[in-house]
Amino acid sequence: MISIRIQNLTKRFGAATALHGLSLEINPGELFFLLGPSGCGKTTLLRCLAGFYLPEEGKILFGDQDVTRLPPHKRNTGMMFQSYALWPHMTVAENVAFGLEERKVPKPEVRRRVGEMLESMHMAEFADRRPPQLSGGQQQRVALARALVIRPSCLLLDEPLSNLDAKLRLEMRAEIRRVCKEFQLTTVYVTHDQKEALSISDRMAVLESGRILQIGSPREVYCRPVRTSVAHFIGETNFIAGKVLAQTGDVATVETPIGRFDGVLGDPRARPAVGAAVTLSIRPECWKLSRESPGRNAVRGRIGEAIYLGEVAQYAFVAGSTPLKIFELNPRHVGPAASGELFASAAPEDVVVLSE
Repeated sequence: MISIRIQNLTKRFGAATALHGLSLEINPGELFFLLGPSGCGKTTLLRCLAGFYLPEEGKILFGDQDVTRLPPHKRNTGMMFQSYALWPHMTVAENVAFGLEERKVPKPEVRRRVGEMLESMHMAEFADRRPPQLSGGQQQRVALARALVIRPSCLLLDEPLSNLDAKLRLEMRAEIRRVCKEFQLTTVYVTHDQKEALSISDRMAVLESGRILQIGSPREVYCRPVRTSVAHFIGETNFIAGKVLAQTGDVATVETPIGRFDGVLGDPRARPAVGAAVTLSIRPECWKLSRESPGRNAVRGRIGEAIYLGEVAQYAFVAGSTPLKIFELNPRHVGPAASGELFASAAPEDVVVLSE
């Protein structure tokens, strides 16, 4: 296992800057996600780690080794591409063996390691087939086996599940995490799929326009976004504009068009002054509905449109001129129970105060 340290990395393509002085440290054995919308710089960063792109400024260190200027074949990284990039004329076994043969590993050792890797990927019975004869999930396993068989220092994954259907993506998420932890690999995983990142990452970085907006565990990033763009990208949320009435420590009281709310600062380093304009982020599942007002952080309104999904209901809650999205688990306010006046409330720890 190795750590990966990125120090003040800048990458340009002509007049366009793809990465702006980016710094990041990934721990040994960590499954780390780079997350963000298209064009945010996540794939550029991954290709810099692989050695396909050379940065104009900054350093990349694998452990204590500076690999910034090393060519790809000397970095000992395993990379899995979005397209899998399997050779269609080769068998599964030949595809997996390719990297070992390029490294001049003796043939008996190649056969042994390929056999063990295909067994680990549950693909041993398909060793003599060719990629066009395999399903998407099977091709994905072969590509992963090929990346791992060389025993890389770290594994780099570029949207590896984007070509799979929804059911197979769910299965392969768990499989990728199992393999990475079993082989104790430091792994950097690029995706724009927030569910992938939330479900299997140890930590993640959210990027925008070549800069890191936030780094943290899935729970930290989801529950305590530091900016509106992070809250918007990770999951669904309600944004409510307001002004700060009071602020003590990491807690602020905010006046909004639908009432007064106590909440926590998303970024404790950005402490808004009294009177400053801020935005509240409240996740749909954080609201509680009741007939009686709880008094604090409560909004009076009624349910407009309701979508009943069995285990959960999604409501359009009408509070004055401000529509709110509310999710209720094990729903109680559907059908006749949805009529009349209701109160929606949120605990202060679920109200995130964002100051851009």
